Amino acid sequence: MACMSVLTRDEAQTRAQLLDVHHYHVDLDLTVGEETFDSRTLIRFSVRTGQDGTDTFVELKPAELRSATLDGQPLDPARLDRNRLPLTDLAPGEHELRLDAAMRYSRTGEGMHRFTDPSDGETYVYTQLFMEDVQRVFAAFDQPDLKAVFDLTVKAPEGWTVLTNGIAEHTGGGAWKAATTPPLSTYLVAVAAGPWHSVRTEHRGLPFGIHCRRSLAPHLDADADEILDVTRACFDRYHEKFEEPYPFDSYDQAFVPEFNAGAMENPGLVTFRDEFVYRSAVTDTERQTRAMVIAHEMAHMWFGDLVTLRWWDDIWLNESFAEYMGYQTTAEATRFTGTWTEFGLSRKSWGYDADQRPTTHPVAPEAVDDTASALLNFDGISYAKGASALRQLVAWLGEKDFLAGINTHFRRHRFGNATLADFIDSLASATDRDVHAWAQAWLRTTGVDTLVPTVRADHGDWHLDIAHRGSSGTWSAPDAAKDRDGLKHAGSLTPGGGTRPHRITVGVYDHDLHDAGRLTLRTRVEADVPATGGAGISAGGPRPALLLLNDGDLTYAKIRFDAESFRTVRENLSGLPDPLSRTVVWNALRDAVRDGELAPDVYLETARAHLPRESDLALVEAVLSFARVHIADRCLAPGQRPAALATLASVCRDLIRRTEDGDHPGLRLIAVRHFIDVAAHPDTIAAWLADGTVPGGPELDPELRWRVLARLAVLGATDESAIAAELERDPSASGQEGAARCRAALPDPDAKRAAWEAMFVSDDLSNYLFTATAQGFWQPEQADLVAPYVARYYADAVALSARRGPAIAAAAGRYAFPAHAVDAEHLRLGRACLREDDPIPALRRKLDDQLDDLARALRVREAGRTGERAEPGEPEETAARSGV
Repeated sequence: MACMSVLTRDEAQTRAQLLDVHHYHVDLDLTVGEETFDSRTLIRFSVRTGQDGTDTFVELKPAELRSATLDGQPLDPARLDRNRLPLTDLAPGEHELRLDAAMRYSRTGEGMHRFTDPSDGETYVYTQLFMEDVQRVFAAFDQPDLKAVFDLTVKAPEGWTVLTNGIAEHTGGGAWKAATTPPLSTYLVAVAAGPWHSVRTEHRGLPFGIHCRRSLAPHLDADADEILDVTRACFDRYHEKFEEPYPFDSYDQAFVPEFNAGAMENPGLVTFRDEFVYRSAVTDTERQTRAMVIAHEMAHMWFGDLVTLRWWDDIWLNESFAEYMGYQTTAEATRFTGTWTEFGLSRKSWGYDADQRPTTHPVAPEAVDDTASALLNFDGISYAKGASALRQLVAWLGEKDFLAGINTHFRRHRFGNATLADFIDSLASATDRDVHAWAQAWLRTTGVDTLVPTVRADHGDWHLDIAHRGSSGTWSAPDAAKDRDGLKHAGSLTPGGGTRPHRITVGVYDHDLHDAGRLTLRTRVEADVPATGGAGISAGGPRPALLLLNDGDLTYAKIRFDAESFRTVRENLSGLPDPLSRTVVWNALRDAVRDGELAPDVYLETARAHLPRESDLALVEAVLSFARVHIADRCLAPGQRPAALATLASVCRDLIRRTEDGDHPGLRLIAVRHFIDVAAHPDTIAAWLADGTVPGGPELDPELRWRVLARLAVLGATDESAIAAELERDPSASGQEGAARCRAALPDPDAKRAAWEAMFVSDDLSNYLFTATAQGFWQPEQADLVAPYVARYYADAVALSARRGPAIAAAAGRYAFPAHAVDAEHLRLGRACLREDDPIPALRRKLDDQLDDLARALRVREAGRTGERAEPGEPEETAARSGV
């Protein structure tokens, strides 16, 4: 933004060579008003010998800088330039810097966020200091490799509890003093203050606590045993894996309102979005996700907090490891053993999509120039692709050597900072394998490899050849080109980087002799597919019905099918015995639709045939979501959408009928939710709302009531009076968001105008209310009504983002983007904005990604009009005969 200076890598390296930062004392006063709080900071640091006349700066983003002194001498507050206060002509040796400032509370989830609960009027504040937002709370030398010890005191209103990174003591009169921390990076300091409802216990001699706002107390209490059981189990499992013990004095988990991320790994005080305190019915998969997030953030206590990246080009050292460890440890230590299925469906697809866009980057980029660029890399590549790479590393290296390398890394760098090179050296000390070459192939390249099978059968034997198609990068213009395997495409794929080696398992399946719908596993065969060339497998016996590459999902690559295997998939997908195997198949079909190789209606037909027999909750949720959002709303022309919604409604009805016995409440809940979302006529769901229940259950809890009302709003079957009545029934923060979503969804010009002004003109909406309004605004059913806003979106989003900053910019790019408008004119407008309007980096990245997805949807639609699509893996002539 024009009013900010972002820190560059070169500036950070220079400052790290000049300074050692020893100690912060931060004093916060949260009692001075509703708009600002007081922040006083004392920083003790030293300038290294041989650095005479050093010039540097400290960062601060105040409402008002009242005073600053360096070694007792006053500094002119007027010298604060944007967010930097110059420190000039520093002599070698010790220095003491004091700053006194008024700081603004945030409504966007950045810095010190302030929230007043509409349920009871209670107020809560918490910090989110990630990347460069510590400057919104106190002055700091704000870069991860200038670690220091922190002492923190907080004055809060009487009756509040103050939570911090360490044990905090109430000293009277609303004053709290936190225990001195070990060395921390500035972005990891945390405060959460308010009249929290708390559940406290002790484990292995350490105080543990979980906390939420008072209005959610009954819901936290209902789940407290589960949350604490997961916490203890993961804590114990990490102590079995890691030689270094948990490095902090306590472990608190605070579920906080209007949180932008899923959670944040502040040492000793993890903050979570408080949607994880469930006030309505949820599925076991959603509970599993909460457990995984708990495990993910706890892994950060070692990966990120104990040992921290030196600069933001090594984000993967934090996020990829926490992602891998979160899924693996949840599966090992808790009742939630199906985590890798959910990872394959919801996280891995996130990585595949991100890695095929123009904005792709390596897991470990060689250089990230500044903090604004770094913020963009917290994406599906740094999380999902990085975790997939680590899973592949464990498959190749073995878990024993992997953990030995990790423990060496912790021992060498505890309470310090490390780089990719440091980590690879630690791994290399534990194995004879060439981990440096592995890192170059997996962490320094971009793109998704595609593994393509060719199968031959003769004289009672069968032979499988596995070839790389090459890394999938960005799409060229549609030209109906033929790839090397003879498939037709709506556009040819341009390689997006070098290929990499893969260790995979090939599943060999036969038709079940006693059940025509089922498949039985004959064997699984391990195969190493080199970075260049391919691999082959030969075996005796009849040709298998299905050869499934990457069975078990141990590598990161798209897969395709030979023609016979694809026929088996279409007829017998639900008959595969392992949900993780079915995940690999469904992901392959999803990728093929996005790549223009599989007609969307074939995906829908496959869903219609197999979802009614599916038992895995994560699979049903993922397939229905992709079919509705990506296929019905984007990939199909508007005239085809009603039939697609009817197909999905039919699937949901079948699932609802199947679960009438009450034995599958999670499956029934998913089916009910999606039936509401695809309803083309209001009668059935309006009757549910009037009755307060679905016949045979479930009863409509607040989440389901708002969901029904939102769909009725889209269909023009409700009005403002009904929304107001529902809000009176549920005046909670979630109810406020539900009402905002419903009001924005009403098919009325005045409602659309009011929603648009609330999002893009007034600047009054919090981050969550902005998102809810945006989610309601664009509806495919209302394309004509909202058409004038498509052109307005770009200029208004650019201006809004410049005013309100990265968090709102990301929400504007993700939720307020008119994704339903799949047409060439929209694509032209978006590309013109990127060329001419200079959006801030957070918005530019979202627009780049959204426009790439829009271009893909256009190509899929064009391929549907021309009929130039083959089944994935089928030879061209076979596809032509099949009529697909």
